[in-house]
Amino acid sequence: MKHQNRPVVIVKRRRPKGHGGGGHGSWKIAYADFMTAMMAFFLVMWLISIASPRELAQIADYFRTPLSVAISGGRQLADSESPVPGGGDDYTQQDGVVKKQQPTDVDNRRQQERQRLKKLRGDLDQLTQADPKLRELRPYLRLDLVQEGLRIQILDSQNRPMFTTGSAQVSPWLRDILRAIAPLLNEVPNRVSIAGHTDDFPYASGERGYSNWELSADRANASRRELVAGGLDDGKVLRVVGMAATMKLADRHPGDAVNRRISLLVLNKQAEQIIVHENAESQNVPLPDLLPEENSVAPAQSAPTSTGKR
Repeated sequence: MKHQNRPVVIVKRRRPKGHGGGGHGSWKIAYADFMTAMMAFFLVMWLISIASPRELAQIADYFRTPLSVAISGGRQLADSESPVPGGGDDYTQQDGVVKKQQPTDVDNRRQQERQRLKKLRGDLDQLTQADPKLRELRPYLRLDLVQEGLRIQILDSQNRPMFTTGSAQVSPWLRDILRAIAPLLNEVPNRVSIAGHTDDFPYASGERGYSNWELSADRANASRRELVAGGLDDGKVLRVVGMAATMKLADRHPGDAVNRRISLLVLNKQAEQIIVHENAESQNVPLPDLLPEENSVAPAQSAPTSTGKR
């Protein structure tokens, strides 16, 4: 029983110093991350110190891009002015984001002119809606924004003809429309082209005598006179042409009554300069300076006629 008096021995084992609590070098990784972050920080500070105020604003705008846009691409990247490389749909590109193209003076003028013609279309629509006499004529009036400007078409009808059969004598209802819209045409600086159209029923004498060419031109000129009587400014009309039956309405039989129509085209600057260009070239005089890239599209009504020009 003597062994019961032996002292109790407690052994304490201490871990070796210098290993960071069992990480075995993990502190080195943390230190490396810290140094990398510091290098990035000083690099950013250096870039900011040499950047101009405009570049600083662009960089700030770049970092305001939403994360979803930055990941999937979009207008904030593809059209950005930011000098920071990368972005857009191709994440591997090295040339930087695409620089946003600023609108040119020509683009601004075209946009302003289009807005002006859209307003004119709205004013014409309101005019025909407000006037009881003109309201019932709305089915015979078409207003369309086309590439050359605002096209105003007044259509004939079997039951409501615009002119006396075979002549250029204007009917009272057509006179009412033309004289009513003349003051509105004066509110825009754009000039006007007037074209007359007929169906394809020929005269007995054919094209050797008085034909649809002369008839369409006479009707276009008669319409011009009614516009002038309604107050249209002098020099507002740039061209009066007769198209005969060469340009029927889409999906219409050539003999359909609606092909007999008067078409007023409120010309945009591009279409007007093309017409001026054609006239100047035919007269062998110096050509006017056209706006950049504005000589590639010809107006829909620019086809010459043998007797239609006035």
